Amino acid sequence: MRRIAVVTTSRADYGIYRPLLMKLQGDPKVALLLVVSGMHLRPEFGHTVDEVETDGLAIAERLDFIGEDDSGLAVARTMGRATVAFAEAFDRLSPDIVVVLGDRYEMHAAAVAAQPLAIPVAHLHGGELTLGAMDDNLRHAMTKLSHLHFVSTPDYAKRVRQLGEEDWRITVSGAMGLDNLKEQERASRDELKSLLDLSFDPAPLLITYHPATRQAGDVESQTAGLFKALDQCGLPCVFTAPNADEGGRCLKGLIEAFVKAHPNARLVDHLGTRGYFGLMENAAVMVGNSSSGIIEAASFSLPVVNIGNRQEGRVRASNVIDVNVEESAIENAIRKALSKDFKETVVGLKNPYQAEGLAAASIHKTLIETPLDERLIKKYFVDADKAS
Repeated sequence: MRRIAVVTTSRADYGIYRPLLMKLQGDPKVALLLVVSGMHLRPEFGHTVDEVETDGLAIAERLDFIGEDDSGLAVARTMGRATVAFAEAFDRLSPDIVVVLGDRYEMHAAAVAAQPLAIPVAHLHGGELTLGAMDDNLRHAMTKLSHLHFVSTPDYAKRVRQLGEEDWRITVSGAMGLDNLKEQERASRDELKSLLDLSFDPAPLLITYHPATRQAGDVESQTAGLFKALDQCGLPCVFTAPNADEGGRCLKGLIEAFVKAHPNARLVDHLGTRGYFGLMENAAVMVGNSSSGIIEAASFSLPVVNIGNRQEGRVRASNVIDVNVEESAIENAIRKALSKDFKETVVGLKNPYQAEGLAAASIHKTLIETPLDERLIKKYFVDADKAS
């Protein structure tokens, strides 16, 4: 039986993982070792471990290492605590392989912890760029720490090869979060109206905004233009809570103040995949700087106003309007996204992150069939002039 540890640190990665987790749990040849950590265990981030339990998934380890503030120093300390916590958990669990996703500092800690224990690491969503965030560096570091790579587009596979990775280690799986669109029912408009106590006439803006750690200015200056633009548009707004990034708690406080002053605005800590996708399906426009606006929104033909440089460098479809952080630019982009002409251009849009089949099936197959031998664990750097 193959022992596969999957590391989840937040609502965002859990929603992406879910199709794979269900496959692994249902496979008699696999012992799924689910390591639930970070934001999942904190009430201020929605205590989303509850969703994991509701889904009926057995939790092998619960690791609480998030600090009480989100300064740069506090984040660095959290990375250290997380590395120790993951190392001790992996030592207890003895997994054959560890699965990590994306680019967050907690995930990076898990990939680092596996190295001295000689545990192979499988990484999802490598090769991507987010030039406006510290996460960009961490993602590429995780590529070099990993032994199998599941990338979402051929362009990202090329970049992983450019980082010196052997071709046989790379699988173009597509974005696994899109599997949920085919496999999971979405919350209806009426359910969302009741849940949020908000009229959907007109349809609201969905605001998913996180601190941009490489963007000039503090959180207040980064968000001032957004709040002023939303005031000018006057539409209902549904905010999702920011992550535990540097400045995240400050940003949440600013959003709470905006919501308190606007009767047609709501802040939700956690909607779950079903609720979040239902909101994407029923929102007028998505506004912010989240990867979900780049990766998932195209599958809903949902117009997106992407603010600032946090997602700079990612492949995107034509539903995305990129703007700087200035009030007038954001307001004009929202009005353009709301226009009938623009909405007509994104109907039936092809999502560049959508593979022909289901990503989870491809990833599952590779995880259970790849030999756990010296070839997997002993990595070689492929120089560009020698790559085939």
